[in-house]
Amino acid sequence: MTRLSVNINKIATLRNARGGDNPNVVQVAKDCEKFGAEGITVHPRQDERHIRYQDVLDLSSEIHTEFNIEGYPDKRFIDLVQRVRPQQATLVPDGPDVLTSNQGWDIDVHKLFLKKVIEELKSAGCRVALFVDPNPFSVEGAASVGADRIELYTEPYAANFSKDRAQAVKDYISSAEKARELGLGINAGHDLDLNNLRYLKEQIPYLDEVSIGHALISDALYFGLKETIYQYLSLLK
Repeated sequence: MTRLSVNINKIATLRNARGGDNPNVVQVAKDCEKFGAEGITVHPRQDERHIRYQDVLDLSSEIHTEFNIEGYPDKRFIDLVQRVRPQQATLVPDGPDVLTSNQGWDIDVHKLFLKKVIEELKSAGCRVALFVDPNPFSVEGAASVGADRIELYTEPYAANFSKDRAQAVKDYISSAEKARELGLGINAGHDLDLNNLRYLKEQIPYLDEVSIGHALISDALYFGLKETIYQYLSLLK
């Protein structure tokens, strides 16, 4: 079964637009779980423009499914993950000037750094996933530095889905097959939505987890949060 982890960054973006605590990030996370989500994802960035580091601490005692903290592994991020000890930490190569995650790791360049960070986080009891582009070489690199899982960066798939879905998913299938061969778990995320999710799942039926935020929260404006989560779950089963 593929788990649905709801990324709640956009809830924090809405809250931060007016200050105060409306909508309440912790309550929305609890509601997502109540409505069937099997995990909660947050991505605290260095400038705290949406999820704040304090939000992560507040959420840590309230999440009862699976907590996934993703982000760039600078010292502050590593300290936060070691303190919270979530079930999963996903390492993403986006610096403070990046609007949203837009590429996977160049593992050859960052190999020693990633190996050290992964060892630190695994010693804290976290499963560690690496955000990677869809190619078997990146998957092999993730295995070589000790990652437990990969997270396939799916923006290129989403961008090309309507043009030629079979071609758009081709590299993801080969990457997933390589990950499976190497004993790595397989996550996926970025621009997955109600239109393209089912096909990805059909082509990679052994996906462990998808992390979806922007599209899901946007859909919730029309369908409501409970119905939206139900629709996403139905595509994964």
